[in-house]
Amino acid sequence: QVQLVESGGGLVQPGGSLRLSCAAAGGGSRIRNMGWYRQAPGKQRELVATITKGGDTNYADSVKGRFTISRDNAKNTVYLQMNTLKPEDTAVYYCNAEEFRLAGPRDYWGKGTLVTVSS
Repeated sequence: QVQLVESGGGLVQPGGSLRLSCAAAGGGSRIRNMGWYRQAPGKQRELVATITKGGDTNYADSVKGRFTISRDNAKNTVYLQMNTLKPEDTAVYYCNAEEFRLAGPRDYWGKGTLVTVSS
């Protein structure tokens, strides 16, 4: 069983920065892709950024050039550095991790951390 613990959300003014962290406990070397998703009020959950174990990254067009995803494989921790934040970035941010299993990969989700961008 894998547990994801997120931290780093909060209130920030437009143009500001925040850094989110998510530690995966219990998966060890079976953790493969990790990523961040977000869900704004009244909207569906959407991809923000993902990163493979080898460091390949993928970003939503809306955050390219402003957000940077990174990870520490030894700690099974993924980070999201968010710069030049905009009010439309306001959402609950969820961490995701994929565990390799012989029967097929399994996805795990964190409980979410709220990011509010407002003056």
